[in-house]
Amino acid sequence: MSIKVIISFEVEDFGKFKSVFDAGENVRNEAGITLELHKNMDAHNNVWVIGAAASKEVFTEFLKDPSAQERMRNGGVIQPLNITFLES
Repeated sequence: MSIKVIISFEVEDFGKFKSVFDAGENVRNEAGITLELHKNMDAHNNVWVIGAAASKEVFTEFLKDPSAQERMRNGGVIQPLNITFLES
């Protein structure tokens, strides 16, 4: 069974965040996590990420990894992530 995840947060600069996000694709693939990046049309530094993972636990562990934390810092994340997990 897999779960869907929706995440929203603010970044310093969407372009900077996008380049760091794109560079992390291999790491996400290795973890079995697929994510799509979107920006709010009315607030360009408001980021939305929509994706899937094997489980809530898999995704949570992925986010706790120090390298994931470093990527978020390097990408300019300036607000705690608002995460919603969905199951069908």
